[in-house]
Parts: sequence; C-alpha cells; structure tokens
Amino acid sequence: MRARRLVAALTAAAAVLTGGVACSAPDEAHIVVTTNILGDVVREITGDQAKVTVLMKPDADPHSFAVSAREAYTMQTADLVVYNGLGLEEGVLRHVESARAEGVPVMEVGARVDPLEYRDGDAAGMPDPHFWTDPGRVGAAVRLLTEEIVARVDGVDAGAVRERADAYAREVADLDAQLAARFAGLPADRRVLVTNHHVFGYLADRYDFTVVGAVLPSGTTLASPSAADLASLVTAIERHRVPAIFADTAQPARLAEVLAAEAGVEVRVVGLYSESLGGAGSEAASYLDMMRFNADAIIGGLTA
Repeated sequence: MRARRLVAALTAAAAVLTGGVACSAPDEAHIVVTTNILGDVVREITGDQAKVTVLMKPDADPHSFAVSAREAYTMQTADLVVYNGLGLEEGVLRHVESARAEGVPVMEVGARVDPLEYRDGDAAGMPDPHFWTDPGRVGAAVRLLTEEIVARVDGVDAGAVRERADAYAREVADLDAQLAARFAGLPADRRVLVTNHHVFGYLADRYDFTVVGAVLPSGTTLASPSAADLASLVTAIERHRVPAIFADTAQPARLAEVLAAEAGVEVRVVGLYSESLGGAGSEAASYLDMMRFNADAIIGGLTA
C-alpha cells in the first residue's frame, strides 16, 4: 500500500514537471498468500474485489518451497500478506518478516484459530500448523480473514466481501457436517491413522480418530526416519491391525518401498492431498474438493 502510494506520488510529480498528464494503471487491491490452500480460501472470499497472488504452486511442499526475488518484492508491495504460520512455511518466513518491516500488514492465520499442539514425536508440545484438516477451524479462519481484508485492504467493497464470505462459510460448514456423518459410519476400531508425518492431528481431533503412528515422527517433511522410528511404526501397524498408511499423493509408492525394504512390512499406501492442493482440473483443485477426496480415500483405505 505504501509503495503504491509512493509510485502514485512520483507519477503525479512527473506530470507536473513535464506539463503533461500522467497515465497509470488502476490502483488495484493486492493480497499475497503463501500457501495454495489459504490462497483458495482468500480467493473465495474476495472474488473480483482484489488481486490474489499465491506463492506456493500446486502439489508443492509448504515446508520446503521458496520464493524468487520478484515474489519477495511482491510481498513487500502488497496491501496484505496472509500466511499459515506456526512454523509451516520454513523457507518463506524471513520474507514475511521483511514485508512486515516495510509496513505491510501481515496475518498469521494458524495462530488465530485455537491451534493444537503435537502430542508426540519430535515436535511434541509445539504448535501444529496443519489446521486446515479441520473444516471447523477453516470456517473460523474465513471469518477472521474477512474482517482483516475489510479493515486492511483499501478499495474493496466490504459488503460484497462479507456476502461472499458468508456464502463460502456455509459451504465449509456443510462440508464439516458431511464429513462428520460419513466418518461416523466407521467402527471405532477402524478409526486409526498412520501417516507419512504428523499432518492429520486436527482431522483426528475433529472426527474422533486416533493417530497411532507416522513414518516421519515429526511435523515436517524435512525430517528423516531412523531405524528405531520404523521399528516403532511396525509395532503400531501390527498392534492396531492398520490396513493402510496415508501418505502425500506425491510419493506413496516410494513410501511403500521403504517400508517393505527397511521395516519388513507390507502394507497398502493410500495417497492423500495432505499439504497442498492439486493442479487445475485435478480431484483436489480447491480446498473443498481436497477434503472430499481425502475423506473418500480415508474411508476406502480403512474399510477395504
């Protein structure tokens, strides 16, 4: 916002000095969002009221993605920067802080939706950033984002933004009710999850699942499993008679190979969209689609 005003002032000054009339592009509201999941939510809220730039590409890993110098500059000249926070975007946080230092309003969504803590593993006791697996918290995020956008982003029509946000919040609430009803059909002894890393704690808390193990006992994909970690995982799989492990769609086959080769266990690996939306035209091109796809895959994996 400050940068755009400076450009406008310099352009006006140039017009005065040259005796001409300055021509400039419309002063379009601009929001930059780090992750594509939050980017989809923000776009649903704003519609055509603001330009929304999403930094994270489809099928990317939020723990390891980085931004270019051009994208970093875009953050520093935005009206609002929205990021997940709670340690998720490990390679982008310094650019968020640089934007803040330039006077750009920034919003850490995860910290404002009553975050849970990891219960075990390397990150036990630390805040869990993966709140989007709980649609209830996403509904809360919609309300918080709406008020932040209306308050911080000049030029948006507050009424139009709130109307869109209310409609989208109802869709998220409907999704929550649908998932609750579908998961309720699973018997208690089947509501156990083993994942590639600790990413579904919020879903488990929301819909009464138990996370009994993770290939990477960590909140980040940047960790590596030890022999002891794999041995503990095998024990959990056998004790709970786990029929499937849920891994990110990017590498489920590789995970199965590792378990078979290093841990001596054969188990079906089911791909989920855990931390990123898929590309346009995929089964997870939006947040709502991603959650429905994951629910189908989880129910299918636990009942097969």
